Formats: sequence, structure tokens, C-alpha cells
Amino acid sequence: MKTRLKIGAAAACLALMISLFGCGTSESFSDSSSQQQEGEAQTLVVGSQDFYENEIIAEAYAEALEANGFKVERSFRIGQREIYMPEIESGSIDVFPEYTGNLLQYLDENATATESQDVYDALVQVMPDGLRVLDQAEATDADSYVVTKEFADANDIVAIGDLAGIDGLVLAGNAELESRPYGPAGLKDIYGVDIVRFAPVEDSGGPLTVKALRDGDATIVDMYSSTPELASGDLVVLEDPEGMFLASHVVPIVSDRIDEKAAEVIDRVSASLTPEALVRMNDESVNGKRSAADIAHDFLVQAEIIQ
Repeated sequence: MKTRLKIGAAAACLALMISLFGCGTSESFSDSSSQQQEGEAQTLVVGSQDFYENEIIAEAYAEALEANGFKVERSFRIGQREIYMPEIESGSIDVFPEYTGNLLQYLDENATATESQDVYDALVQVMPDGLRVLDQAEATDADSYVVTKEFADANDIVAIGDLAGIDGLVLAGNAELESRPYGPAGLKDIYGVDIVRFAPVEDSGGPLTVKALRDGDATIVDMYSSTPELASGDLVVLEDPEGMFLASHVVPIVSDRIDEKAAEVIDRVSASLTPEALVRMNDESVNGKRSAADIAHDFLVQAEIIQ
């Protein structure tokens, strides 16, 4: 009788120990797995092109996310679209600053939209599975027509169409501009603007183009809308209400790992990214020789996104 009691007590004790051990192990594994998943959900990879402007914007996304409790890994200066898009589509990158018009044409070579909202809406429809675009910024990096502020003020010019009826207009840009749909033919057909001469320059909106404009060798030049030289204040980007140029706003493309909270943070950055802010940051990079991290940090503080 005593033997049976001892065996029964030992078996019960052993069963209790197994039960306790099993429960303890299950609970510990569950907690560890939950913590690991939570940590992984907050570790986001932010990427950028190998281009100072794009890196600054990517750094702004990264710092804003970090300030809101997300762990961020940076994968900057990857290269051009043919290189980084496969990385994004594979899920290796979660956030990447892009440009609406250029990305739309990359994803859909038959796209015809040129105006801002039309381009954005078309882009939403052709995004690859697992990716989406968040809000586009007001800032753009697209072809634009630029005149001197002196000329704009003297002739009351704000938009491209205001050039119609002005005599002696000389257009300058790279050689390809002469045959582009937004070149002399586009100016005439869309806005009724006549030029007397096309002056080719060897760079695309760079120092030679700017010099031609400031020296009076050209009245209008084709420049990218975020060119650092625009920060000088003596040059004016003309509005393009008819969408002659392909709209190309800064827009973040993100993976499914970007939840609602992360998306709100990134959208706040986009809401503060004006054309003037982007030009200023590019000027600080090119002419001020400041780092992308310092420029992005100052931008976020001034925009009251971080403290």
C-alpha cells in the first residue's frame, strides 16, 4: 500500500512537473515570438537613388520614422530605377522616394497622362503587387520653363501662356529640346507662344544654361524644377496649367510593411515638402556642401515634424 502511494505520488509529481515545464516553455516561446514579430514590424528599410536630392528626401523619411519609434535601416545610393525597382518589388526595401511622372512612364510605357492629379491617379493603378504610393508632395523634379525675375516682373509673367505675344523670344536648352513635344512646337500649339530662335546648350539645365539666361543670350530656358540655382531668387519657374510638361511630384512608394502609423509619419514629411523647400535643400547640398543627414534634420525641425 505504501509502495503504491509512493509510486502514485511520484507519478503525480512528475506529471505536474511536465505540465508546469510545458506551460512555461509555451508561454516563454509565445512571448519571445510576439516580441520578435513586434520588433520586426518596426524595422523598416528606407532606400534612395544615387543622387543627392533623393538621398536627402530618404533621410527625412528615415529620421521622421525614427523620431516616432520605428527602427530604421538605411540602404542609400542604390543606383538608377532599373536597379532599385527589383529590390523594392522583392520586399527588400520598404520606403523609397520616387517621382510620379517618371515612375508612371517606367511602369506603363503607354501612359498618356501629364497633369499632376491624372499622373498620380494613373500611377496608383499600375503599382506592382505589394507596393503602393502614399501622398505626393507639392515639390517636383520635372522639366520646366524658367525666366529671369527681372523679365517676369517687367512683363507681368507668371505662367507659360503669358509669354504669348512677346516678340524676340529665344529658347535655350539641350539639343534634344528642339524636337521634344514640349519644345518650340509645344509652346506654339499649346500656349500660342512663338520663339524667334532656338539656342542649344551643352548641358541640361546646368551652369551653361543658367549663364545663357542671365547673360541675356536666352529669354527662356528648360531647367529641372528643383535645380539648386533656383534658390538664388533671380530666376522664376513658370506655371504650366495645361500640363505640357510631364508632372513629376516627389512621392513615397512603400511596401505592405508600412502600417497606418508609419504612413501618417511619411505623409507629414510629404505635406511639408514644397518646391521652395526642395530647392533650398538641394542648394545646401550642392553649394553649401552639407550632408544629407544635416539638411534633412534641419528641414524636419523647421517643419515641426521632429524636435
